[in-house]
Amino acid sequence: MQDLTICDESGSIVSGRVLFRTTLPESWRPSSPLSETLIDTSSADALKQKPKATTPLRRTASASIPIRSNPTPTRSSIQPVLTFSTAERYVLTRLRSRLPPDSQKLHDAWWIPQWGQNGEVFVFGNGSFVSWGLSEDEARRFAREVLAPCEVGSLREAETEELEFVTDPNEKTRIQGDLIILGRVSPLQDPSNDVTAQPPNSSLGTTTLLARYAYSQALSRSTALSALEESLEDYLSSVAQLPHSLEKTGKPGLGREALIKKLGALMKFRQGLNLNRENFSDTPDLYWAEPELESFFKAMTAALEVKARTNAVNEKITYATEVQSTLRQLLTESSGHRMELVIIALIAVEVVIALIREGPELYRMVVGTPKDNKPTSLSSAH
Repeated sequence: MQDLTICDESGSIVSGRVLFRTTLPESWRPSSPLSETLIDTSSADALKQKPKATTPLRRTASASIPIRSNPTPTRSSIQPVLTFSTAERYVLTRLRSRLPPDSQKLHDAWWIPQWGQNGEVFVFGNGSFVSWGLSEDEARRFAREVLAPCEVGSLREAETEELEFVTDPNEKTRIQGDLIILGRVSPLQDPSNDVTAQPPNSSLGTTTLLARYAYSQALSRSTALSALEESLEDYLSSVAQLPHSLEKTGKPGLGREALIKKLGALMKFRQGLNLNRENFSDTPDLYWAEPELESFFKAMTAALEVKARTNAVNEKITYATEVQSTLRQLLTESSGHRMELVIIALIAVEVVIALIREGPELYRMVVGTPKDNKPTSLSSAH
């Protein structure tokens, strides 16, 4: 019997006591049940398991093991960072009356310094919010009680990102693997960028407030992008049969109006991806004057692969637009062909009417038959 330290598939360390029973060759032992390996993991020694999530940070989760496995007296316990995208956008002006009194507008977000047992929330206008130190139930209660009346374009199912953080004043603020470490930060280049008023109750204080804000804004963009990716996948599934229908029947399978509506939906996707104020490409103005905050924002953006995912979505939209533009062109040509047939039919009708009206005269002109001379006076009759 011996103590071992092993890693599971996600990179998490599992410590425990392992009892090995060696399976001997058949010729060395009498008939007996197969030997087995028994693992008795002590819950007191086992480290906290990382939450399940689909974020790309899962691939670098092992980088956070040194922090997770070596607690220090100055380091806090590991707490969750939850990001939810529940709508296309929030009406922030309507939101203010529903927030706690100590809530503040912080650049592009509303900051709620105290919510639940010991957490805070950042609400962004792109339809997402980020909670620090809240359980999933508390975060969903916040969405249900506070944000639901302010949603525009509510999603059928909320998109989520799930990370963790610790606070340690002896460490430098950074992201390591899938763990955010809140520690030392440099003074702001422009003090006017700081919070306008110190709240009486703040769950995590204001020392690393703008660092949390920068990480939250990057997480918010990633989760909003996840919602857009999901909506685009649903859209692409709805039009996936169009090329197949064109190949098998020679017809698009959708009318002109339906295709135009689909193109409008694609334009809406691209507008939300590239042109809205809360898009996924531009760096917010705050970070131009604050290099350290910009490094926090870009580090999280890069870890979540926002740029690569944005390019992938743009490529899918471009492909779908080309397919539907081709189908619309075919519909236009089909409509033009039908119009030509209608014009030909009208010309034919006009020719028939003309023949009926002018037929006798044309016949006489062709065969040379003179017109009957009718008497013009009584004297001519004698």
